[in-house]
Amino acid sequence: MLSEETYNQLLESKLSFLKSSNDNVKNKILRHGAISKISKGTIIFDEGAECNTLAVILSGKVRVFKLGDSGKEITIYRILEGESCILTISSILSHLKFPATAIVEEDTEALVIPADVFQELVNKDEAWRNYTFGLVNKRLANIITVVEKVAFKRMDERIAEFLLKKTGSNSHSINITHQEIADELGTHREVVSRILKEFEKFGFIKLSRNKIEILDKEELNSKAKKFS
Repeated sequence: MLSEETYNQLLESKLSFLKSSNDNVKNKILRHGAISKISKGTIIFDEGAECNTLAVILSGKVRVFKLGDSGKEITIYRILEGESCILTISSILSHLKFPATAIVEEDTEALVIPADVFQELVNKDEAWRNYTFGLVNKRLANIITVVEKVAFKRMDERIAEFLLKKTGSNSHSINITHQEIADELGTHREVVSRILKEFEKFGFIKLSRNKIEILDKEELNSKAKKFS
């Protein structure tokens, strides 16, 4: 159960979309909702699991990925503050099992609601429906982007893009292993290592143990696309 004080605090921050909801929604969440703290590394759902709850992330980060028969992983999307998992939503509404794996990347706090309560809220409350459909639209766009990259972009381009995105505009280094990059992009570690060594040979980056330093962002951005 949630206290009314906690609910009101969430309403002013993480769950502002519920401000237009009526007291019935509020009472449902007060009676059936709970705040859960989940440690980094915890697997929330394995592929094939039944989804008995829905979590709205209040802080932290969760990665949703697909594991292939070969052991390769590819990240589908991440769930951040104020968001929930559309694959969980889909599994609950369709009564199907979870089709991927969800793992906590950073210590996470979440509002957890039983699946049957979530179904009732979506059916009866416009705010919950709008929140749900908004998440679906956003995630479908993310998933289409992932599919386009996998299908149409070379791996050297994807790795260059990944490094630039991870370092952003204010940083020139990233602490990450070659295996973590491979898991993110759905390829083998050996492929990542080979391409990174090519980037280093061209002077785009400098490699050290579990760390990559970007030496020339402009060249990495433009010349990575010219590799055959």
